[in-house]
Parts: sequence; structure tokens; C-alpha cells
Amino acid sequence: MCPACVANVMLAAVGATSTGGLTAFAVKRFFFNPPEIIKQTKQGKMKIETLETDQSEVNSSKVVSKAEWLIARRDLLTREKELTRLRDEVSRHRRELPWVRVKKQYVFDGPNGQETLTDLFDGRSQLVVYHFMFGPDWEEGCKSCSYLADHFDGANWHLPHRDVSFAVISRAPLPKLEGYRKRMGWRFKWLSSHGNDFNFDYHVSFTKEDEKKNEAYYNYRKGEFIMDELPGLSVFYKNEDGDVFHTYSAYARGLDILVGTYNFLDLVPKGRDEDHLDFSMEWVRRHDQYESVNTMRISR
Repeated sequence: MCPACVANVMLAAVGATSTGGLTAFAVKRFFFNPPEIIKQTKQGKMKIETLETDQSEVNSSKVVSKAEWLIARRDLLTREKELTRLRDEVSRHRRELPWVRVKKQYVFDGPNGQETLTDLFDGRSQLVVYHFMFGPDWEEGCKSCSYLADHFDGANWHLPHRDVSFAVISRAPLPKLEGYRKRMGWRFKWLSSHGNDFNFDYHVSFTKEDEKKNEAYYNYRKGEFIMDELPGLSVFYKNEDGDVFHTYSAYARGLDILVGTYNFLDLVPKGRDEDHLDFSMEWVRRHDQYESVNTMRISR
């Protein structure tokens, strides 16, 4: 078990609603409780409206006529369209964020030798970096980051065709990263920031001093020190003059959008089915550690 997974139960004590998803593995309700939906007012501002939902109704398997089902489905479609429009608006605001020039020179150890942050753009103008939890002394990568990473290679077939490069960066030495990547069968580019400040500057790694103070800055707020590595994602842009800018970073439940498996689970009757677990990702395993199941049934 990686240190991140050991820390899962500890995270419940933090009690901050802003720490969900990957960093609040121990919080059974990911975000809002009671269930809520984000809506827009007539003035176009975002608003959160609480849904008065009977929990027994949510868990029931009520059987109705096709006509009754269609009425309920159309009502849900209205809410889905509201969420889609709001997501589009949030994405627009994300693109409109101001940028910060990256002045520090970062050098990483990669499969092709040493590379700078500029090198990672690989001839493109946009770069997405996933901050994978794998500390220098860890024997294997975080199982929850591994869960996300299982989705990266599929996206990476397509990202270059939209002027986007993708890389994963961790503090563990390169040989450990390469060994784990081979074990997992991943193809994405994984580099080591061991020896530079990259992880610390983007607030996903923390020092012994942070631990001593029991204080860490994560997800845009100061809170209790949880552990020396936490997950995140950062986005960068390079202009024609070669200048690099930091445009966006996300942490905690801001990373849920990367988890395609959860998107599938949100469609099925049982959903993520995690409420009965001690923490939300308790069921997750590295994909080579699951008990054997028949994941594909082919009718002939």
C-alpha cells in the first residue's frame, strides 16, 4: 500500500468540502450533502439549488409504464442540459483566466535524457502535466493516481491533433517511474522532477517543514498537512517567442473529470456505489491487482 492510500482515512478528519475526489478518498459524500445541483440565475450567475430528494426513492427500483418513464427521463434531460450549459460556461471562464509567466528553468529526467519544461511542448503550444503521486522513497505509485493514469493513453492518441502535448511528472527517480510504467503497460511520457522545485512550486509536494508546522497550501487554501505528496494537474502555454506561461491548475475533485470510469459508473443504477465503503476509492486497485473477473463477454 502506498503512503497515499495509508493517508486515506486520515483525510476524513480534514473536513473541508473543497477536498473531494482524489484527496478526500475518505469522505463518503464527494461534494454536496444533501444532493445539490448547480443552476444559473436569470442574471447568468451560478447558483446551487438543493434538491429535495427522498433517499429511499433514489435507491428504489420502481417499475413504471414506458409513458411514465418518458416523463421522468425528459425531466432529467432538462437538468442534464442545464449542467452541460453551465459546464460550457465554466470552461469558457477557465480559458479566460489570466496567465503567469514561468521564469524558473526546470530540468527533468526523462526517457530521452534531460528535458526542460519548454522541451515538453514537443513543438506544440499547449502542455498538460499530470502531477502523479510517487514520492522518492515510495516503492510504487499511488493506486488512485494509477486509476486515473489508466485513462491517459487513450486521450493521448487525440490530444496532439488539437495542439496539445501531455506529460506526467513525479518526484520519484526515473528508474522507479520507468519500472512502474512498464509494469502497468502505460505508454505516456513520464518524467522525474527529483532534484528540482517543480512539484513544490505547483503545490503538490510538501516539505518536512510543512509537516512540522502541520500546515500545507493545497487547492488554493491553507490547511492541515496530510502527507508529502498530493495529486494535481497543471496547464501551460508557449508563445511563438518561446515564452512559457502557467494558465491553469486543478486539484482534489477538480481532477474527477479525468476519470472516465466514474463517468460510466454515473450512468448505471448503482452509480459509483461507494457510500458503504470506509472511503470513496477503497475499492480501487492497481489494474494488475484486481481479483480475476470476466470483464468482457462476447456473444458468438
